Amino acid sequence: MKWSEASGKINDKGILEAEMDILRLVLLGLAAVAALLLSFSFMQQALQPPELVTASQTTSGASSGRLFSEMRNARASIILALSTAPEYAAFFDRLKTLYPVDYETFLTNAAKRTVVTGEAPNVDRLLSDAMRTLRLSHGILASKADSEALSRIFAMQLNVMRALAIADEKLCVDFLYGNASSAFFDFSATHRMLIGDMALAGLAAVADGEAQPVEHGPPGDEDFAMLDKALREKGLNDAEISAVLDGKMSDPPIESARMCEAGQIYLETLAAMPEPGRSRIYGLAVELMARS
Repeated sequence: MKWSEASGKINDKGILEAEMDILRLVLLGLAAVAALLLSFSFMQQALQPPELVTASQTTSGASSGRLFSEMRNARASIILALSTAPEYAAFFDRLKTLYPVDYETFLTNAAKRTVVTGEAPNVDRLLSDAMRTLRLSHGILASKADSEALSRIFAMQLNVMRALAIADEKLCVDFLYGNASSAFFDFSATHRMLIGDMALAGLAAVADGEAQPVEHGPPGDEDFAMLDKALREKGLNDAEISAVLDGKMSDPPIESARMCEAGQIYLETLAAMPEPGRSRIYGLAVELMARS
């Protein structure tokens, strides 16, 4: 299913019915979130570990008190871990101020995982968890941000892709398609200012869309035709365009170096599109992320 088909379904029925191949574009219009950044399956499982839920429902007396103490200690260890990454401080401070319920939800879920797994908090994973919590609860608001805030999201994604292209081309492609990879946390640990700025861009768009919502409207066939034409002029072939727009892998697959380059060309080309078509496509991408 192409972007244009997804747009048609929004026009006809007023709801998103895009199939999984469209949802694979989450990190083309991240992170977001990011989301990013970030739709890692192990994150989703960790947010509500069933072992802890069962324990909290069946324990009483001393056991319940012990669990409370463990949760309190885990929360303290998480806050301490966050203090070791000043590059993320602005994001967490603003999240706590603007969306205190989301901040508390993030802390509670992270503490549950810490108690269940016994693992020390990973600050880079914590940032991804917080971004995902925000995306699930308020991500739809980012699609209504003004053109500047929307453009900032995608500009930061492009910056991350450029850094990934230097560090690890395969990881660059993983980022492009949102594939689960703990290696991304290793990358984040050495690029925290960059990742922190990306997180802030997403949060700023959510806040902007809530304060002064803009109805960009769904992109039309002419918007996608313009993007397709521009991508071809930049040297992308049919298989590469299909890969970045529909998430369809060619057989044989495109080499990681070229696919990483194609993803960057896609974001650069989209950023150069005239308004209001650019914001219509940006808005659709962010809305798909929020609903995925």
